[in-house]
Amino acid sequence: MAIIAAGTPVPPITLKREDGADFTQEDLKGRTTVLVFYPFAFSPVCTDQFQVYEELGSELQAQNAVMYGVSTDPSFSQVAFREKLGVTIEQLSDFEPKGEASKALGAYFEPGGMTNRALIVVDADGVVAWSHLAASPGELPGVDKVREGLAAVSG
Repeated sequence: MAIIAAGTPVPPITLKREDGADFTQEDLKGRTTVLVFYPFAFSPVCTDQFQVYEELGSELQAQNAVMYGVSTDPSFSQVAFREKLGVTIEQLSDFEPKGEASKALGAYFEPGGMTNRALIVVDADGVVAWSHLAASPGELPGVDKVREGLAAVSG
């Protein structure tokens, strides 16, 4: 399955916030959203990824944008991961039904039964402005990729 294409409205999805509340496609409206899909909490590449992305905080704020991490880990693992790293990027769980939202957005890695490494930038109207699927789950899309995605909204 291919990553969701720019220009596509985000389909109905349901993820779980850290507190267990639902996060749906409606929560993507009103500001730019960067969804960061990653395979597993506490894996080496994911750890590096969120520490690097945390440095984008002021740039995201300046563009009225928010970033969320998304994986198929349960929420309690994601919270422990975020707290251990000392980052503020809220985590969204696609645990049950496993990978359903990630599959709908083309960010699921079926051979591994996990979320692939991908970035999806959604505009304030809930439409995908830009997307990127890494060549493999082990490839870390750098900060430049996030900036490229944000530029697609503003440019």
